[in-house]
Amino acid sequence: MMQEYPPPPRADEFSELVKRRLDDVRTSGGTRETVTVDWNGQPLHCEVIDFPVASLYYNPGTHRVRAQRSLNPAKDEILSKDPWDSESQEYLQHLLQGDPANPDRRDPAFDKLKESLHQFGQNDPGLITHQGILVNGNTRRAAFRELGQQTMRVAVLPESFTWSDINAVELALQLRLDHRRGYSYINRLLAMEEQAALGRTPAAIAKDFRIREATYHQERWILSTIRDQINRSKSGGGVELRLVDFEDHQEKLKELHRAYEKLAAVEPDRADVLKELRMAAIVLGFSKTDVRHVDEGFHDEYLARSLPEGLSAPTVEPEVVAVPGLVGVTIPGTTSSVAAARALNDRVLRAKATAVAVGPAVAEQDKREAQNVFHGAKEAFDKAIDAAGRDARLRKRKQMAPARLADACADIDQCVVELVQARASRSLDEETFDEAVLKLRESLRRLAQQAGRGSAHHGDGVAWLLEAVALEAS
Repeated sequence: MMQEYPPPPRADEFSELVKRRLDDVRTSGGTRETVTVDWNGQPLHCEVIDFPVASLYYNPGTHRVRAQRSLNPAKDEILSKDPWDSESQEYLQHLLQGDPANPDRRDPAFDKLKESLHQFGQNDPGLITHQGILVNGNTRRAAFRELGQQTMRVAVLPESFTWSDINAVELALQLRLDHRRGYSYINRLLAMEEQAALGRTPAAIAKDFRIREATYHQERWILSTIRDQINRSKSGGGVELRLVDFEDHQEKLKELHRAYEKLAAVEPDRADVLKELRMAAIVLGFSKTDVRHVDEGFHDEYLARSLPEGLSAPTVEPEVVAVPGLVGVTIPGTTSSVAAARALNDRVLRAKATAVAVGPAVAEQDKREAQNVFHGAKEAFDKAIDAAGRDARLRKRKQMAPARLADACADIDQCVVELVQARASRSLDEETFDEAVLKLRESLRRLAQQAGRGSAHHGDGVAWLLEAVALEAS
């Protein structure tokens, strides 16, 4: 949610410098550069000044690295408490340079931006508050620092702007269609959540993000699911998965939502099993095509025989829930299959959280044990997915011949329509059509030859085909 931050050190000094620079621009007599931003649906024209790069602050509330802040929980906590401290600002610099899915890895897009600034200079001004806090242009300032650039062109927001105003303007800027580097996936989800917390309607938020309202609800479901997985991943030492751990799984999560919603409409319990098993596969790092093989029957048909003893789900009795106020009256709760799938996923979530934990929060012995559990689960899923994939390919081969014949029937039906049209317009090429019919006859002969093999008893369709070809031959 949106956080309010205290003014930075030397805020009054920087505010005075901003005012002097604005006065210089207004009294210079030259052409004054402005930047127009959207604020509460109205255009706001902000004047541009040159400002020392060293005197600017990274915005601790920027949506650009909100998910990435979870990379190092200890540093994120320091950043929340003292965002203007040099350690906090350096942490933001590190995140701005990093790959959104793995901020410890330098983002090639950042280096491209840096090279562009070095060769061609700054095209668009950044945007700051009167206290020198960057609202737009955080990544450019990070690049300028590495380049040794002394000043940066920035537009200045009104002095009266609150943190709520700052967040609204930043969001509007990032959602422009022509913006060159949009939010990462998780940061978009967080921005939508923030807008919902402000009381805005789904329709209004969907319009701002240029998506359908159904897509907005899908995104909210995905973020809710991610938060649930993070909460369930907490284990010894208080470590847990991070938002950034889900940054690379956008398409897998969207496919999970579609599959879950479709199944939940008819079989809610099986949908919950599907959700738990697929989330485990996603956390284990399987590809999108592999995750598709994980369905509601995956555990019983494939996974159960591959799981090591330590991960095999014990027999779980179906839950019952007491009805408040009615002594002795219960209703069915979570089924045993859902509870077993949930228990397995919980083991995977806790193992992953412990295995990737940074700092001294987890003992080395605990980390090694978690890594063993994680690798054991991944190996079991890998074997089960491979078996499911083989069966899927076999089913596809079994269904291929009937599907091809259905397509041929559709083509023949369309041919009938086009034949009637061609005869009506007297444009039919009779000779070419006759040659095509002869090819059809030969194809039907070969089809009958293969369809008649392997069994003395045939269905009505194959029997008709054999009879028709035999009559034609006689």
